[in-house]
Formats: sequence, structure tokens, C-alpha cells
Amino acid sequence: MINSISILGSTGSIGTQSLDVVDKLGLKVSAITAASNVDLIENQIRKYKPELAVLFNEDKAAELRLRVKDTGTRVLGGMDGLIEAAVIPSASLVLNSVVGMVGLKPTMAAIEAKKDIALANKETLVAGGDLVTDAVKRNGVKLLPVDSEHSAIFQCLQGAPDNKALKKLILTASGGPFFGKSYDELKDVTVEQALNHPNWSMGAKITIDSASMMNKGLEIIEAARLFDVSGDDIDVVVHRESIIHSLVEYTDNSVIAQLGVPDMRIPIQYAITYPSRFESPVAELSLAGIGKMTFFEPDYETFKCLNACKTALKMGGAATAIANGANEEANMLFRNGKIKFLDIGELVCGAVESVKNFVPSSVDDVIKADSLARQYVKEKVGIY
Repeated sequence: MINSISILGSTGSIGTQSLDVVDKLGLKVSAITAASNVDLIENQIRKYKPELAVLFNEDKAAELRLRVKDTGTRVLGGMDGLIEAAVIPSASLVLNSVVGMVGLKPTMAAIEAKKDIALANKETLVAGGDLVTDAVKRNGVKLLPVDSEHSAIFQCLQGAPDNKALKKLILTASGGPFFGKSYDELKDVTVEQALNHPNWSMGAKITIDSASMMNKGLEIIEAARLFDVSGDDIDVVVHRESIIHSLVEYTDNSVIAQLGVPDMRIPIQYAITYPSRFESPVAELSLAGIGKMTFFEPDYETFKCLNACKTALKMGGAATAIANGANEEANMLFRNGKIKFLDIGELVCGAVESVKNFVPSSVDDVIKADSLARQYVKEKVGIY
């Protein structure tokens, strides 16, 4: 097992739960980063005594530097700081739980520095695609999934035969707060309603992605790249209880599933301790206590983001980065009250259809595709 870890996004939902796991395992924390939460990261500095702490917001970083000058922790800001936290020599594993495209550059830097990656930042693989997977192979590092669905598939694949023998991957979805609602019923839903997730406690952006089912579309893309399978061989099933986290079907039609209570500390800990398992801070699963589990087909007509992501995956090139960039912009506009909930899916579909696709050859190309998608959304909404 590793001795020291760098956590990118330590004040978010995944980051704080990762520190719970760190406490249980007794690991050293080499570096922590956050966007702008000065109070919480200061508390984390005083508890974990990392070598380096980073706030992406430069002004907040300056404030933090003054607050913790009595400690031995160095404080940096901006993207350069994130990258330094990702390549810090003392950490053997980098857990990336930042939200959005900002996670791509630090992930690539960590891979090039030959760090194993525990990945909770979907955008790295969705937007970066082959650039990321090729770098992982070239540097001989591990890319370990933290998302509960991808961790479940990863765990189910531990028993795969030498010939792999995969038939399909089956991702489960909670259905979010709007399961069973028709398109018309969603026309005037509020941000507060969209943030009311039935099972998981997550940050605002990811919770909105769950409500629109964009998160499941992103997970289809990520699964295709993590496990080297075609998008046609990935199914989605709505499982309201969030007890089965995903499944693998083999060529003999045997299906293997990973189950557990809906608590992200299970996949976080498995990524940190792989291939070993240790006692965790998570409650034991009681199937009798649950009583029953239900399964439904997704509503692809109402939740348009799902099909937009599947289309982008088939298109290849920068299309998945375009879909992701359009969603990030639309998601933010919805949270800020600038557009309606259903506009998110319409804008993502429009960007995938309308923004010129190309084959990216560098991280800068991926960032260009992301920028073009965001610009498309702004122009459609009338923001310049």
C-alpha cells in the first residue's frame, strides 16, 4: 500500500471523504488543493501538515499564505500550483477529485511524472481521451477509477479470464431527482429541485449533472476509455436504490455485480489500497434491510444528454470534449438562473451537432475544443 498521497480537490465531497479514508489507513498527505475554500483548507493544513497546499484562486491563495505562515506548509495558487501538487515527489499516488476541465492538465502532468492516478475527475478522460490513455501506457502508471460505477466494473473485472470474454458493461444510474418525470413536467423545475438528489451527497455541478443524466453520459464515455470497449457494448439501467453500483456481463451470459451501501469511501479506499482490501469506515450492507431492488430503462427522449454523449463517443476526435465543454457552460448557466433546466440537454445536443469536430493532438487542442463549445452555448443563450 502507498505511504503518501496528494489530493487535488481536498475540500470537495470526494476530497473530504478521501481524507476520512486517509485517517482510517494512517497515510501521509503530501499535498492538498482546493478552488477557494480558505477556511476548510486551513483546517486541513493544520491537521494533516502537508508539504504543499494550493488554492486555484490566486487572491485566496495569498490570504491562505498569511493565515498559515506559522506552519511548515508552502502555499501556491493557480494552475501552476495545481500542477506542482500533482507532481510532488513525496506522493506515490495522486487522487484527482477537482471538478471540470481544470483537472486535465494536472492529471497529464502527474502521469508524465510517473505517478499512479486515482481518478474522480471525469473530464480528464472524457475530454482528454486518447491523449490520456496513451500517456498512461507510455509511462507505465496505473489509472484507478474512483467513481462508484467505474470502480464497480473494475472490481468485477478482477475475476475476468485471460481472454477477457466481455460481452457488455452495465452502468447503473440512480435516475436523480427527476426520475419518471416527462419532458413537459421538467420545463419549469428549479435549481433547488435539481439539487435534491435522493441517494448521494455531491457538489452542485455534479448533482445537476445527475439530474440531467449528463453524468451517466460522461460515465459511458469514461468507461469506454478506461476499459477499452465500444460504446455499443455499454448499457445503462436505472437502479433507484443505488446498491448495485454496476455490472459486467460475460460472453457466457453470466453477470457479475458489485454491491455496497451508497458511500463513496468504498471506491475511494479501493483505489488507494488496490489490489489489497482493508477494513473501511463504511457501514455493512444488509440486503434483508433493503428488502428489494428495482430496475428501469433510462428515458433517452427526456434526458437528451445521454444520447448526446453516446453520439459524441461514436464521432470520436474532439466531439466528447465539445459535449463536456457545452455541458459545463450550460450547467453553470442553469445554476446561475440564466437558462432553464431542459436547455442543458438542448445546448449539449446542439454543440455536438454544430461545433466543428477535429482530431486533437495536444492538451491545447482539447482546451480549444472546450472553448469552442462554451462559446457556442454563450452565443445560443445570447451572452457575449
